[in-house]
Amino acid sequence: MKTRKTEQYSNLSKVMTVFFALLSIAWLIPIFEVLINSFKENAFVNLNPFALPNSESFVGFANYIKGMTFGNYPFLKSVFYSLFITVASVFLILLFCSMSAWYIARVNSLMSRTFYYLCLFSMIVPFQMVMFTLTFTADNLKLNTPYTIPIVYLGFGAGLAIFMFLGFVKGLPLEIEEAASIDGCGPLRTFFLVVLPMLKPTMISVGILELMWVWNDYLLPYLVLDRTKYMTIPIHVQYLKGSYGSVDLGATMAVIMLSIIPIILVYMFCQKHIIKGVAAGAVKG
Repeated sequence: MKTRKTEQYSNLSKVMTVFFALLSIAWLIPIFEVLINSFKENAFVNLNPFALPNSESFVGFANYIKGMTFGNYPFLKSVFYSLFITVASVFLILLFCSMSAWYIARVNSLMSRTFYYLCLFSMIVPFQMVMFTLTFTADNLKLNTPYTIPIVYLGFGAGLAIFMFLGFVKGLPLEIEEAASIDGCGPLRTFFLVVLPMLKPTMISVGILELMWVWNDYLLPYLVLDRTKYMTIPIHVQYLKGSYGSVDLGATMAVIMLSIIPIILVYMFCQKHIIKGVAAGAVKG
């Protein structure tokens, strides 16, 4: 027999379900608009961007072909740079930030606490405050190529990553690490053979969050990289312009759609791991 409180909770749950379903539809509308306009001729995108493609406006995959072949800079080259920067940056963030969080949690010293608070402070500093200094520093240290910019991303992504890793590491049983030490494992073997496998939930969640950030980032590569030599996908989209600054919106929408499909697929298949990782780091420590 249901109590009054249970019925109220059930009704509230139904209302919240409907509310968030409508909210999710509102979030999907921009993606749907990009999708339908990527199959329309440029003139019809300007005239009526919210209309569905019809026999007159539909151009098939012509916009996708034009977007990938437009200009003197190959689109596949931009894909390669975006992919390399994203994979390298996420790898560095996961490796070094997980090791740093483990060190901070196990070595409770003034230096480790100071380092942790500096990482937290970096999360609240607006990027606009440091972007000009960053550009100057990146040029002087030769960090202005796709093969070195992951080091810059490591610095900017360390705050959130260490914060999430530390919350999870504090909840790990210290006895397992002590047992590994008794068996002859040094700090590195203890971390890679014992601690790292237990960090899998947070590794996945941090990796996905950082991946979405780096893949979609526009401002940092735009400021640091030499745009005559290197373009990521967000920068490539900006340069889809014809003579006198005219923009082919159909081709632009097609390239944008190609850029967001990989992230949507990754997030759809891994969203449960994000929730698990965040929850695991939040309730421990």
